[in-house]
Amino acid sequence: MTVARRGELRRGGVAALEICAVAALYYGSAELGLLQQLVRSQVTPLWPPTGIAVAALLLRGPRIWPGITLGALLANLSLGPSYAALFLIVVGNTLAPLCSYALLRRAGFRLELDRLHDALALIFLGAFTGMLVSATAGSGTLVLTNALSTDRFWTTWWVWWTGDAMGVLVVTPVLLVLCRARLPRQVTPSRWAEVLLLLAATACVGFIDTSSTPLLFLGFPLLIWAAFRFRLAGAAPVALAVSTFAIIAANHGAGPFARHGMLTDMVTLQAYNGSSALTALLVAAAVSERDRSQKEIARACGHLAELVSRLSITGTQPIPPAADSRPRRRPGLGSGSGSAPDTGTDTGEERHHSRSTYRPAPPPHRPADPG
Repeated sequence: MTVARRGELRRGGVAALEICAVAALYYGSAELGLLQQLVRSQVTPLWPPTGIAVAALLLRGPRIWPGITLGALLANLSLGPSYAALFLIVVGNTLAPLCSYALLRRAGFRLELDRLHDALALIFLGAFTGMLVSATAGSGTLVLTNALSTDRFWTTWWVWWTGDAMGVLVVTPVLLVLCRARLPRQVTPSRWAEVLLLLAATACVGFIDTSSTPLLFLGFPLLIWAAFRFRLAGAAPVALAVSTFAIIAANHGAGPFARHGMLTDMVTLQAYNGSSALTALLVAAAVSERDRSQKEIARACGHLAELVSRLSITGTQPIPPAADSRPRRRPGLGSGSGSAPDTGTDTGEERHHSRSTYRPAPPPHRPADPG
């Protein structure tokens, strides 16, 4: 009984630490996200806490939901217009990741994100569908409490929904990669040089994106490069960096986000962020599937070669199926005709051969008549 109680206390202590860690990460990432707020100091085009919440649920299970609630409460405590509105916003922020988690589990989502099925599930179920709950609850609450005018509902809803969805698309894959990260072994110097070159290229693209030059499309070659060469481990961080650069440019009104209305800028920004995240996830998943297929083909070829070598060493040959050796008579011949029995191999070619080589017997020799 003492050992069982100690085990329960240990598991309870671990669960409490996990809940506190999730709450701290949620609150800290919320403060970072609010640095780029756009609507009422509360709505941002990238909300990292949703990505942290979904990743925590996928990694540790639904038991850590109190950490999400606590983190959302701390993040919105100084922002809510009233306690009732604060309660509704916190409920929406908690239910949205739980809905995403339930949808992903039902779809058979795998944490490795190495299948197109997993990438599509994270995009359309975890991000686009699950985050409808938090955007609708939060925007509706702000309108009902008169903290937001009715004519700004759809603008706020759009920014809220896309911000939460972008948090899932660009933050959750990075956390899933970090949780499975291991120190690389036997890495060639050329591989390290390629990693450093990719980092340098990403920094240069970020500098260009945040300047007045509208060259956001330079991020897509980086995404494809990272996905092909480093799979999800390279594509996920690059997608997060590219989205961050675009958000900074939009917040400063630089590049393609200059001299436009907020709704137009947000549509442009989130379309760009969504396209970059989709490109990174889909290309990385497709390349991972290709690699896995090649490994399976190589494994099958290895098994076949081993089998052939064993057969050649033992001298064993495949045994052909036994033919029916029962005698069969030709159709139309009587039993007393004295013809050879049919062996079952009377093909058309043999019948033609037998007809072409048949010669009638010569007539019997008759002695000459002496008279």
